[in-house]
Amino acid sequence: MVELDERSWAGAIEMYARRYSIAKVTNREHEDWALDVNRLMHGDTQDSRGWRTKDSLTGEFERLDDPYYPFALLPNDPARTDEWKSHFGEIPRSSAKRFLVALTTPWLNVEKEQDFEERRPGLEAKADVILSRFPEGSHFYANTGRKSAEIDYYKRISGCNAISVHVWDLGLFLVSDAEIGMVWAFIAW
Repeated sequence: MVELDERSWAGAIEMYARRYSIAKVTNREHEDWALDVNRLMHGDTQDSRGWRTKDSLTGEFERLDDPYYPFALLPNDPARTDEWKSHFGEIPRSSAKRFLVALTTPWLNVEKEQDFEERRPGLEAKADVILSRFPEGSHFYANTGRKSAEIDYYKRISGCNAISVHVWDLGLFLVSDAEIGMVWAFIAW
């Protein structure tokens, strides 16, 4: 496995370069991770270690009026974070790895990738780098429905609980005691 450092991190999130996506991490400041997500969804959030972030909307006009764009469903009310968290299902680390890989695909569908088997080892190695930032005991939450933990993310993903202005967005929250991350991809039809 590649050692986690600023360079390996930058190389890992580079796998989202061809997607309309967001990949970034910030520090935890609240016991309730949803309140930290609220800060993370803000367009100008900096990485807690000063490392590279990936945000397709940096500098775009949509963010002038709304710094949270494209997110529409925000966990900004401390009294309602449990309701907001009900849109996500916790998944095991092994599923998180596969989901991180699936989020790189143009149609968010591994089965449509003609060269996937050739690219798979490299993508999985990059997903391992991302996951290495979140030690054992971390939690992973996907917006793929109540049975998120049972999904094979290398098969077609048939549903999502969209939290953006788009009809289809898929993403993963990565939560440790010290940091919170997100990798989110959008299809803007």
